[in-house]
Amino acid sequence: MDETFDVMILGAGAAGLTAGIYASRAKLSTLILNEGAVGGQMVLTNEIANYPGVEITQGFALANIMKKQAKDFGCKIKSNVKIVEYNLEQDIKSVVLEDGRSFKAKAVILAPGGKPRPLNLPGEEEFKGKGISYCATCDGEFFTNKKLIVVGGGNSALEEAVALTNYADKVTIVHQFDHFQAFEHAIQEAKNNPKIDFIMESELRGFFGNENLEKVSIEHLPSGKISEKIINGVFVFVGYIPSTEAFINIVHLNDRNEFIVDEHMKTNIPGVFAAGDCIAKKYRQVTTAVADGTIAALSATEFIRTSK
Repeated sequence: MDETFDVMILGAGAAGLTAGIYASRAKLSTLILNEGAVGGQMVLTNEIANYPGVEITQGFALANIMKKQAKDFGCKIKSNVKIVEYNLEQDIKSVVLEDGRSFKAKAVILAPGGKPRPLNLPGEEEFKGKGISYCATCDGEFFTNKKLIVVGGGNSALEEAVALTNYADKVTIVHQFDHFQAFEHAIQEAKNNPKIDFIMESELRGFFGNENLEKVSIEHLPSGKISEKIINGVFVFVGYIPSTEAFINIVHLNDRNEFIVDEHMKTNIPGVFAAGDCIAKKYRQVTTAVADGTIAALSATEFIRTSK
């Protein structure tokens, strides 16, 4: 038999958990469905230092607090599920899981987040998990006393490079431009770390090895010169791809496959809202995801109550 809720939230990152907190606290029956582990990108972040009112904490710890808050207000959370069917355009929305269970709701909040953007280079697929990683928190300890490359020039790349120096002997940041796109404090922290050096205006061109990654090729963009570097591991932080593939031709997306929403987090479908890293916006931080989730939940609450 179908279970019916007031609000169904698809995704349990910062945006989804916040939406769950607000919707359930408004006395709406609320369900969060998540295809992976609860916490989203937060659990992949080694350290969160700029969340207002919270001392420096690990990402998974902040995620666990949000999860507990949502559950304490009565929100049900089902993680590690696979959704195979979405029916969002009717007045009562529904989804069907791989195991045949289905759930219905009067309003839906889409918060699927995103996944790390790959470099799409020769050897990348072959050496994923064998020297190539997209998560310092997950894999940093495997590279104790090793030499690493971090690819990227934003906040994530620089902050995770610093975190990796807790394990690695040396971390080399490879970035395609002659400047970084990170906040100044992140840039200075990386530059002041004696274990970190930089290869600027350069891009990786391939990954090589036998059973595990052993070396990479790097092109210096101004000169076109290609060199090889012996390395134990590469961590890639070049942004995220929104996890919106399942909603193509259902919900309006922009040319980057991000949900198009208004200031109330409304999509083109009445009763369907979106929040977090999956929506079209400039900045992606835990705090912006929390704000999106708050607005989406309040908008969904208003939609349900006015629809009555």
